[in-house]
Amino acid sequence: MILELSKSSFKQTIFQAFTQCRAKTLTLFEGMDEVTFCHQVHPDFSPVGWHLGHIAYTESLWLLERSAGLPCMFPQYRRLFAADGLPKCDRVKLPNLEEICYYLDTVREKVFDYLEVADLETEAPLWRFLLQHESQHSEIICFILEMCKLKDKEIGKRGEHNSKFFPPPYLPISPPPHHLEEMIQIPAGEFEMGNNSPEALDNERPAHRVYLDTYYIDRFPVTCGQYRAFIAAGGYENPQWWSKDGWEWLQTAKITQPLYWHEDLTWDNHPVCGVSYYEAAAYAEFVGKRLPTEAEWEKAASWDAIINQRRTYAWGDTPPTPEHCNHDQKIGKTTPVNAYPNGQSPYGLYDTLGNVWEWTATWFDGYQGFQYYPYIGYSQVYFDRQHRVLKGGSWATRPWVLRSSFRNWYHPGVQQVLAGFRCAKSENSLNLCCPTF
Repeated sequence: MILELSKSSFKQTIFQAFTQCRAKTLTLFEGMDEVTFCHQVHPDFSPVGWHLGHIAYTESLWLLERSAGLPCMFPQYRRLFAADGLPKCDRVKLPNLEEICYYLDTVREKVFDYLEVADLETEAPLWRFLLQHESQHSEIICFILEMCKLKDKEIGKRGEHNSKFFPPPYLPISPPPHHLEEMIQIPAGEFEMGNNSPEALDNERPAHRVYLDTYYIDRFPVTCGQYRAFIAAGGYENPQWWSKDGWEWLQTAKITQPLYWHEDLTWDNHPVCGVSYYEAAAYAEFVGKRLPTEAEWEKAASWDAIINQRRTYAWGDTPPTPEHCNHDQKIGKTTPVNAYPNGQSPYGLYDTLGNVWEWTATWFDGYQGFQYYPYIGYSQVYFDRQHRVLKGGSWATRPWVLRSSFRNWYHPGVQQVLAGFRCAKSENSLNLCCPTF
């Protein structure tokens, strides 16, 4: 009887989460014009309409075709919306929004029918994976729309849709931190890295013990005000701050500032957003620091040394709320780095979850004992030493993928992600006197 209640409870949880996640996804398309829906704003990213269709395709493939054994209901979409189907540049010829919404609704209706009879003892990980899959694509849609806004500004237009995607929100009022440069000492010792919980994706597993020497890490993410000093000092013109690969990338990219940059000084207490790994590493070199490794970031963000346990979130194990961090597109932009004191980590770090993703110095790879799930193409094909790990989530990250162990990954030259960073230092190189430039 207890087992049956548990199954019923899980089904209800899945039903509610899938419904809430879908509602959030669809709000991104309210009032959207056809040009925005089908436009490929950047060659590395598909149109937002493609991502919407891909969500339906993936749900149908895994739950209806492979799990339930049903025939494909929309074979005409198989090549169009498969991740390995058409090249990104050929994904602009899409059905309209109404047709894709019909596709989504039809698949979802069958999915919920299947939920009533599914063997959740064996399939629960797959349902959790698909919830997070939609969450991830929803965030990609968010930053593609941010790129659309930039394009509108470049051509001197204010698209009507801009105000519809992200209505002007209330921003928490908080004075600038008194010690933005403050670094937190993280004492030497072991901690548990990774995650074995039912929600954990394949690349988060298995949880394992890691020893780290004493190091220091910034209490706050690097702000626009701090980064402004790097720009003003000619940081984008001076190769001494850049790695060889970073300088080569810069000469090709021909940029002079982060992608989502604001000249308005009122943003100075917000985290810098839209930087590549190369830009983050150059700034760290400029101030005499470095980027943290993934392990250093995760220990500082999640390890509770008092009870010798890992926390799911910086603040504990209760799911995120608007009081903990800036996430789930509730505000629609970054917030000041000290706006969420209730979201501090056990070591006192601010903003480790939400606001902006944070670059780390670590190449994306599997932990020892890694086993791919549900297919090799989700994580394992990216274990190629071409992708750096990002941690923490952004203002657009859905709650189902917001946890300290979650791993994001991108090429080091990508600026489009809603990403920033914080810096670290090894104990033997710490200089508490901040350099003056």
